[in-house]
Amino acid sequence: MRIVSPLLKHVVYPSLAKPGLLRRAAGRGLAVVTYHGVLPEGYEPVDPALDGNLITAEMLRRQLRLLKARYHVIAPDDLLLWCRSGREFPPLSVLLTCDDGLRNNLTDMLPVLQAEEVRCLFLVTGASAADEPASLWYEELFLILLAARSGHFETSDAGVEVNGELSRLEGRRAVWWNTVKLLSQVDAERRRAFLFAARIQLGVSDGMNSGGDDLPRQRRFRLLRREELLQLDAVGMTIGAHTLTHPMLSQSPPELALREIAESRSRLEVALGKPVWAFAYPFGGSDSITPQVLAMAQQAGYEAAFLNIAGGLGTDIPRFAIPRVHVTAAMNLGEFEAHVAGVHGSLRRWAKRDLRAAV
Repeated sequence: MRIVSPLLKHVVYPSLAKPGLLRRAAGRGLAVVTYHGVLPEGYEPVDPALDGNLITAEMLRRQLRLLKARYHVIAPDDLLLWCRSGREFPPLSVLLTCDDGLRNNLTDMLPVLQAEEVRCLFLVTGASAADEPASLWYEELFLILLAARSGHFETSDAGVEVNGELSRLEGRRAVWWNTVKLLSQVDAERRRAFLFAARIQLGVSDGMNSGGDDLPRQRRFRLLRREELLQLDAVGMTIGAHTLTHPMLSQSPPELALREIAESRSRLEVALGKPVWAFAYPFGGSDSITPQVLAMAQQAGYEAAFLNIAGGLGTDIPRFAIPRVHVTAAMNLGEFEAHVAGVHGSLRRWAKRDLRAAV
């Protein structure tokens, strides 16, 4: 599939999308689409590994119009009704979700959603239940490692030790990802202590939260605060949980993972004054969850929980491991629809079966 992927992306999928063949080949059930936000106007992307999950407002508008014209965009309440009563979805149903709770969800994404008259399920961290400005720790870590001078480094604090080579971008990304896994093993306080020490030891200034709220960089990196979360709720959007601090739960000790999952729900319910029934696993890939973690979402009282992989029509939708289509900046419209319709997933499953048979 990797060899033919560019052909599918740029030739096959767009050719099938134009006459509506992707929609006709779509499976049954529900496709859940997940965004991470909209690139604020004036923001210069830093790196695809950091910014590749955010799309432009214009691409979001084009995707929503495609979905409205060819599919049935349901509201989050329709999924809740399915959870409680087993009510079937209309044909070609699609649900919109958005993870992390970045401030641009309100300033740059919401206007497009409102203009297109669609509703979205926003899955946010516990930081959005508070009034203080905050950012995602793993994005802060990426910026630290990206800005650090080249060469061998060692940094440690709060019982976490990291060392490696910082030279080419690929190496910095590898160090970052390994450090994300290490820091997911400790609580938020020790994580903050490590990041503070890393800035000092690597000689990197704190540029994450400088400037006013209206600067593009702030809309890109800051998380929603309680007042802003209430604004989303007031215009009909639904709020769900995404843990307290966004660790990789598969790396966290069980008691810490459960606290991250359960307390995010309780804090958001206090902030919103209403029940929070949906949850999304941070990072959401197969390496970020375990069977034990999947059971914790149900144990914490949620009615549905989302992965971040393997989505599209025609897939199974277990309530506590609902697959989603992960939208990225690299997707064109044809590729986007191929994922939603389930055609891309079907081809991948066919290719895997064919490879196993050959082996």
